[in-house]
Amino acid sequence: MLQNVAVALLDGVNPFELGVVCEVFGTDRSDEGLPVYDFAVASAEGPLLRMNSGFSLQAEHGLERLETADLIAVPAGHGYASRDFPPELLDALRRAVDRGARVLSVCSGVFVLAAAGLLDGRRCATHWKHAKDLARQYPRVVVEPDVLYVDEDPVITSAGTAAGIDACLHLVRKEQGTEVANKIARRMVVPPHRDGGQAQYIERPLPQPQGDTIGEVLAWMERHLDEEVTVEQLAAHAHMSPRTFARRFQQETGTTPYRWILRQRVLLAQRLLEATDETMDAIAGRTGFGNAATLRHHFVRSLGTTPNAYRRTFKGPEAA
Repeated sequence: MLQNVAVALLDGVNPFELGVVCEVFGTDRSDEGLPVYDFAVASAEGPLLRMNSGFSLQAEHGLERLETADLIAVPAGHGYASRDFPPELLDALRRAVDRGARVLSVCSGVFVLAAAGLLDGRRCATHWKHAKDLARQYPRVVVEPDVLYVDEDPVITSAGTAAGIDACLHLVRKEQGTEVANKIARRMVVPPHRDGGQAQYIERPLPQPQGDTIGEVLAWMERHLDEEVTVEQLAAHAHMSPRTFARRFQQETGTTPYRWILRQRVLLAQRLLEATDETMDAIAGRTGFGNAATLRHHFVRSLGTTPNAYRRTFKGPEAA
């Protein structure tokens, strides 16, 4: 059960990544019926820490605070890819995992988890800028350079800045359900769910095209998920040849049109299963899968569970 959350701080910690964890787990939202976490920040390098923005932070707790945490978060910081970390902190993280706690990193905080040996043989995410350094320094770690976050329970890792929000909300959703995660997201004015496998920003190797052509096509695709479309039709919508469109789409989204629209259909099905009482056939029609059997096939392939089981998890046994 996720109740006790601690953040492990080091000199040079980035304020934004620290703020992400504080916003999700450290804000009292009991007036909206949301859970209140036993939240604290704990310093691994003395009570006064230098932040990576020209100011300091005084922490009330030391590493002893980590011993009772259900979740220990490690935010990013300046120079984490090339510095040593206190052995006492690495020991505390290993003990936490051994006793059943989770650990979560944001961006370059992943280097702390890797130094503790918690990522050996595990997949992990980090900011694309750090991926090569992480893989070189820790060859036993399986680095996923393009994804937003990776859940290798009990170790969760995320890419830069906003991906840390995605990872935190994913954990809330996993532990306390979609309603809690959605309400927190609404208060934060962020999307309630972005899939961890979604690609990070990918720098275009070609010049920036005039106008956001792919963005316009993506918006059109989202509005027409219930329709069958071909690459040829999408290319015509973008005023490109099919070959040029497919190449540009891959460059700008990190995936193919088929995989992108399939994932969006599954995400829409998730939302409908959570928020409505529509039948499986009705949901299949609205999401472009056509019938309940096809919906079930793709849902299981994508999420590893059936639509009925998913609905029971998030709406209760009576929903199915």
